[in-house]
Amino acid sequence: MVRRIFWMTVGAGAAVWAMNKANEATRRLTPDSLSGTAARGALQVGDAARRFAQEVKAGMAEREEQLRGDLGLDGSAVVEPRRRQVARDGGYRAISAAPGSPAVALPPSRRSTATPPSTPQTTASTPRQLEQRRGKHS
Repeated sequence: MVRRIFWMTVGAGAAVWAMNKANEATRRLTPDSLSGTAARGALQVGDAARRFAQEVKAGMAEREEQLRGDLGLDGSAVVEPRRRQVARDGGYRAISAAPGSPAVALPPSRRSTATPPSTPQTTASTPRQLEQRRGKHS
């Protein structure tokens, strides 16, 4: 008789435990619960992305400060540009290095137009260029 009461109690306890698990699962799988879980997950991902972006910006600012210090762009070093002498005999020609910048003196070109280059020059031709060349010659 004691064995029957014991097993009946074990069975009733297992049934109560199974019903509780089933009720939790049904509550967890309702549309409201699923949408709430998805919203919490999206907020967590958004927060993580925002923290990552802030860390990247902070790292960029720190690295920029390091580079500015290393290159002397933070105002700690003033470097005067090197000035070149321009020959009055026409041995140098002047070109503008960039719009609005002072002219830079360059030596005359060493390449002569009378002698061909020492290495063969290859020209990539497109089909349209080949067609235009054939049209000029025929």
